[in-house]
Amino acid sequence: MQNQNTRPVFPFTAIVGQEEMKLALILNVIDPRIGGVMIMGDRGTGKSTTIRAIADLLPEIEVVKDDLFNSHPVESELMSDEVKKKLQDNINLEKTFIKVPMIDLPLGATEDRVCGTIDIEKALTEGVKSFEPGLLAKANRGILYVDEVNLLDDHLVDILLDSAASGWNTVEREGISIRHPARFVLVGSGNPEEGELRPQLLDRFGMHAEIRTVKEPELRVKIVEQRTNFDLNPSKCIEEYEEQQQELKAKIREAQNRLSSIKIDYDNRVKISQVCSELDVDGLRGDIVTNRAAKALAAFEGKNSVTVEHIKKIATLCLRHRLRKDPLESIDSGDKVSKVFNQIFST
Repeated sequence: MQNQNTRPVFPFTAIVGQEEMKLALILNVIDPRIGGVMIMGDRGTGKSTTIRAIADLLPEIEVVKDDLFNSHPVESELMSDEVKKKLQDNINLEKTFIKVPMIDLPLGATEDRVCGTIDIEKALTEGVKSFEPGLLAKANRGILYVDEVNLLDDHLVDILLDSAASGWNTVEREGISIRHPARFVLVGSGNPEEGELRPQLLDRFGMHAEIRTVKEPELRVKIVEQRTNFDLNPSKCIEEYEEQQQELKAKIREAQNRLSSIKIDYDNRVKISQVCSELDVDGLRGDIVTNRAAKALAAFEGKNSVTVEHIKKIATLCLRHRLRKDPLESIDSGDKVSKVFNQIFST
């Protein structure tokens, strides 16, 4: 149930349509190493509502109390150097549970605001490293959401993608260096009318979901009704979907636990690479992400190994944004992925 002091969040299971976006978000939550989601679509299609809803749905995480980086009490890859030192010195750490952090990155954010700042004066006069954490620190083990990512300065997008890929953020100033864990699911959204993201940045997002305004009148009416009911009485709407929310929450938790044991046979791995090769995808990121996403989907569906159906369901999401754009090509990139997939997997 929701805390009375927090702003009510629209239930994830109440969201109608936009299956592509919902699936991409769920798979990234199961395995953050997929590398985030870029959501491109029309204005007013519920992008930010859906992202807030998935963050609200996630199980609470255990952290070291009062730690600036949401450090994990036992996993060294997810803890700050300060916490590691305390553990080495056998200092007892107080623990607590918090909601998964959901951090919004505003468009006008500066590099200092994103990465954090080192207090040089304090370092020089008192000889202590004093660090003011930025948004990357707050987002550790959570979700970092950038709306209108295609309008963000390329330099900042680079920093975000580097941190998301490595899981660490390093701040250097005047010869003083501080690093901290910054492992988060990066979710970017944008409207294609406001310009595309540069291909080399787009390729760094694990998945790419396209969303369109719902055309069917009946479905539109249902969406409007649900939103109106929620705005009039949020607690009633949240209560109505509580059971479905708890079921999905349990399913995600089970999938996270099962993930490491999921197998994908050699033949299917070869075929995934054949698809990437045939589509002329640069580098190996496409192959890696497709394998990871297929495993996450198998885990979500409660299976022990990846089937062709799993791969088929996520192939377009993982590959469509990695294709070279041909201005003369009339076929949609998603259709192109499906066509090549069907050719290779039917042999």
